[in-house]
Amino acid sequence: MNEQAAKSGHEVVITVNEKPVTVTGPEVAGLEIKQAAIAQGVQIGLDFQLSEELPNGRTRIVGDADEVTVNKNSRFDAVAGDDNS
Repeated sequence: MNEQAAKSGHEVVITVNEKPVTVTGPEVAGLEIKQAAIAQGVQIGLDFQLSEELPNGRTRIVGDADEVTVNKNSRFDAVAGDDNS
């Protein structure tokens, strides 16, 4: 119980580039999302641009230092900085 109290977060499975990635949420920094994705085999780099897919069909850029609240429905895309698509 003390271990859980020391770390107030819990594991959340999010989606990064269509692949499941486990992070400790509910608050996660953009850099932490990319680091977790890379560690779990998603083929991206730390310099990739991360964006969050929002429920209304829009996307929002997530900077490395930006904190986002994640849940099991959270979806992110990471693309190389020079990708103009």
